[in-house]
Amino acid sequence: MHRIIETSFKKPPAPHAWAIASNGTLHSVHVPIRSDGTIENGNATLQAEVTFADLKATLEAAGAEFSDVTLVQIYLTSLEHKPAVDEVYKRFFFEPYPVRACIAVSELPTPATIIEMVVTAALPQ
Repeated sequence: MHRIIETSFKKPPAPHAWAIASNGTLHSVHVPIRSDGTIENGNATLQAEVTFADLKATLEAAGAEFSDVTLVQIYLTSLEHKPAVDEVYKRFFFEPYPVRACIAVSELPTPATIIEMVVTAALPQ
């Protein structure tokens, strides 16, 4: 059975959910959007901070923590942003780190964003 994870974030404008729990696993997507629906369009550090805050809210709503995250896929519009994103990443994740991929893309669907993150977490039993 699938369960939509509800947070204070506005529903996405595209036909998808922000997060779904299914069979003990959380699947979620995160962009630098605040709970009021505004998008952070500043530098990589600011966008990463808002994106990780979004992830934190989703994990809490699902009853999970950062230590439950098993996979992180980070999409960046340039690998030049990776060092700044890595610095923010290390404020939220600690060893043992989750499996991670960092992929450069030409653009992202959310206007003015340079980061999008797909996360998988094991939900506590």
